[in-house]
Amino acid sequence: MALVSKAGSSYCIRSDITRGRTGKNVAFGVVNNVEAPTMKEKSVGFSSLSCNNEKIARKFPLETLGFRGKRRNSVIVAASPPTEDAVVATEPLRKEDLVGYLASGCKPKENWRIGTEHEKFGFEIKTLRPMKYEQIAELLNGISERFDWDKVMEGDKIIGLKQGKQSISLEPGGQFELSGAPVETLHQTCAEVNSHLYQVKAVAEEMGIGFLGIGFQPKLGIKDIPVMPKGRYEIMRNYMPKVGSLGLDMMFRTCTVQVNLDFCSEADMIRKFRAGLALQPIATALFANSPFTEGKPNGYLSMRSQIWTDTDKDRTGMLPFVFDDSFGFEQYVDYALDVPMYFVYRKKKYIDCTGMTFRDFMAGNLPCIPGELPNLNDWENHLTTIFPEVRLKRYLEMRGADGGPWRRLCALPAFWVGLLYDEVSLQSILDMTADWTPEERQMLRNKVPKTGLKTPFRDGLLWHVAEDVLKLAKDGLERRGFKESGFLNEVAEVVRTGVTPAEKLLELYHGKWGRSVEPVFEELLY
Repeated sequence: MALVSKAGSSYCIRSDITRGRTGKNVAFGVVNNVEAPTMKEKSVGFSSLSCNNEKIARKFPLETLGFRGKRRNSVIVAASPPTEDAVVATEPLRKEDLVGYLASGCKPKENWRIGTEHEKFGFEIKTLRPMKYEQIAELLNGISERFDWDKVMEGDKIIGLKQGKQSISLEPGGQFELSGAPVETLHQTCAEVNSHLYQVKAVAEEMGIGFLGIGFQPKLGIKDIPVMPKGRYEIMRNYMPKVGSLGLDMMFRTCTVQVNLDFCSEADMIRKFRAGLALQPIATALFANSPFTEGKPNGYLSMRSQIWTDTDKDRTGMLPFVFDDSFGFEQYVDYALDVPMYFVYRKKKYIDCTGMTFRDFMAGNLPCIPGELPNLNDWENHLTTIFPEVRLKRYLEMRGADGGPWRRLCALPAFWVGLLYDEVSLQSILDMTADWTPEERQMLRNKVPKTGLKTPFRDGLLWHVAEDVLKLAKDGLERRGFKESGFLNEVAEVVRTGVTPAEKLLELYHGKWGRSVEPVFEELLY
């Protein structure tokens, strides 16, 4: 079956389609009255990709595969993450369908966009304690009413907001996340962040609430963090201690900033994936901003990054197979099929399926829903529960950076856009990292959370590599022609001095702050 995705006026579809099983039809229908055509099933080859097939575009004007439906005419949005419209298959999914789903993300370069996500800690300004759910609900309702956001509900609980292609959601410990709309330039990204912070502060300040831009909760223990009323988090909270010692810390006490980027083809995805994985430790170092735990230095510059090393080895890490000659969409699907599941979402409820794999689900062997088979919504849900340093969905997510103050929220996408959206810079990175061994990449991943840019690498320090990488990012942004290179100023200072944000915080802690972490709530207040 050929899977087609809409990408502006163009579509991406496998170009080497061959006849598969005969006489079979697969219908994809979309709940919520969005029509989808019936397509004759074909098997799909994976050697090449066409990203501008107008003939196919005219034939299959699809809005299927979980794409966003029309929502602005409603005020309340039922929580059915991550898509609004459930895709229903009349025949069982095959691996080719899962591969085609990832391939459907391909876009011609003129349609590449930038999607930035960031998390922040809300706290009571007088007590420095985290917001309770009741306060968060008041904040969400206030933003919705004042700034015309749709409410996202799970049962009778408000758990997020939507406005156009932007969404606000809650992480397990109440971390407040903006998932930005796909935009064309970094100026639009920064404007979006500024608008979001203005709206949040306009309501929060009246409530005596502030927001902290840091990678790890600096003052409080897990027992002090409120638990958000979301079904998926309850399942994760019960499962995490079985597979790692730091999973609950990840859920309740970390904040990140990440950027989501497009690719044109399978080959383009592979090149960006490899460059992103190789350089993720450099991003971790440049944005390291989590040196405190429960009121004291924790021995790390990025505690957030360290936590991921002992969260759940089945779904985290540097994915060495991405550098294999055989890597592509299909190999990522094989990996994801064997990552243990957390849940399935049925009848507006999360059902615990921990310990079973999506491969089991494909075979109808989930004890939690006996005999039931997955749809593409289930696959999309499952992909969101995999947490490597770079994650593949229908785009690539760069996941290595700590949360931070607003200037760094614009610097992180600037760093990666300059490297990955410019062909010269991307090829330079691939050439630079071509002879890095799997052991070296893993060494950097292991050591950077503690030693940052001062991590020894070959004949020097990672700092010296970061100098070259930052220049490539700056050159890449300048060639884009949007006057975006100024967004790198925040990290340019880090590279010039070799001093990470976390080291600056530690200097303040041991000096001006008199060994107290409480001033960080003012220092990094949004």
